[in-house]
Amino acid sequence: MTVFPETNRLQATEKFRKLAVMTTDDALEAVRTAPLVIIPVGAQEQHGGGMAMSTDTVRAVGVAERVAERLAGRAVIAPAVPYGVSPHHMAFAGTMTLSPATFMQVLRDLVSSLHEHGWRQFLVITGHGGNNAALSVLAQEYVRSELTFAWTPLTSVVSDLITGVSEVHGHAGEAETAQMLYLAPDLVQADRLEPGATTLDDLTTTARLSRQSRGPRLSVGFDTYHKRGVLGDPRRATAEDGRLLVETAADRIAAFADELLSA
Repeated sequence: MTVFPETNRLQATEKFRKLAVMTTDDALEAVRTAPLVIIPVGAQEQHGGGMAMSTDTVRAVGVAERVAERLAGRAVIAPAVPYGVSPHHMAFAGTMTLSPATFMQVLRDLVSSLHEHGWRQFLVITGHGGNNAALSVLAQEYVRSELTFAWTPLTSVVSDLITGVSEVHGHAGEAETAQMLYLAPDLVQADRLEPGATTLDDLTTTARLSRQSRGPRLSVGFDTYHKRGVLGDPRRATAEDGRLLVETAADRIAAFADELLSA
């Protein structure tokens, strides 16, 4: 079989970026040449009746790969953590959750393992907003550490680009569905997509209170928001919208990582 040199080069580059498919010798070299480790984290949780429960992990990995590509060999991607902090989705079948303490300990252990091998800079990309609070607390632990620990969500990085959506939108809604239509259309069952809560009037009192941007904070289960756990109308999503969100998120996160590597 004839393999073109360009194909060999691309395969070698892809292999170098992913820690899971490296040999231990590759990893030893990567410690020297690729000082940033990107750790994608997601969740195993409901995304309505038309989208896979791996949605948040798929999106985190998709953006992580694009960020690493933009960093041109200066970063490696660790295997994804496919579970997150999802107690608010446990009313829906198939959802699996870690406690915040367990989630943070998993990341501590992974970072500690790679730090022992020589890596000093870490960037966690989370596709699940429920992980944000735990990541924020964990980041505080590393403030005075010799290693650098940064983390970023996905959709909020490009919130300025999300237009023409429902008054209430978010989980399994227009933006997330658009990203999945771009990254993994085979995991979206378009004929089973259905609108969820789309206006504030659709929400219960506690659900409305939980969405306040100022004042006291309240956490509620997603069955409180809507019987299907969907915010927004995923039927309005397009792959082209997803391309804009995913690629711009990768651009912005890569720009941050580039500066971090230059510090």
